Amino acid sequence: MSRYRGPKLRISRRLGDLPGLTRKKSKKAFPAGEQGQQSKKPSEYALRLEEKQKLRFNYGLSERQLLKNIKVAKKVQGPTGVILLQILEMRLDNTIFRLGIAPTIPGSRQLVNHGHILVNNQVVSICSYQCKPGDIISIKQKESSIKLIKRYLNSPGLANIPNHLELQKENLVAKVNGVIERDWVALQLNELLVVEYYSRK
Repeated sequence: MSRYRGPKLRISRRLGDLPGLTRKKSKKAFPAGEQGQQSKKPSEYALRLEEKQKLRFNYGLSERQLLKNIKVAKKVQGPTGVILLQILEMRLDNTIFRLGIAPTIPGSRQLVNHGHILVNNQVVSICSYQCKPGDIISIKQKESSIKLIKRYLNSPGLANIPNHLELQKENLVAKVNGVIERDWVALQLNELLVVEYYSRK
């Protein structure tokens, strides 16, 4: 299944607040469609599917990419759900979004794809690049790149920069100091349900 390119507000109405997908807020209280207004208790499968969809749409992943990340997380010692969230949070596109350099994850993906971002003084155009502690993220020294980033910084996406990241706004240089902790993940999610969803497949 390819990456979702349809109406973003429709997804956030169905799944709740997804800070990485869109900054827009719907004025409507119910999910879309007739069924959205019915208070029917969802099944266990529906709950697991919803949590999985939150993860997919927030981080802008295809089904195949998410499955691949789940397999990687299972091989690492520790709670699979937390490790999965750390893998997704340490992606380059998400790191740029969390620094406030882009308003959403699709916006940060565009910056990476267009070659505006340097990691350790090398242009990296792969959004799924895994940032590691000690990595230095900077902006290409090009007038158009700097102008674009400064415009984004004036209206940041999330209020707080996580404690594992550090940004110097004057020279537009950021540093990854460590791996993100579970408490700093901005998405309201039960990651255990996502692991259960894939373990039952």
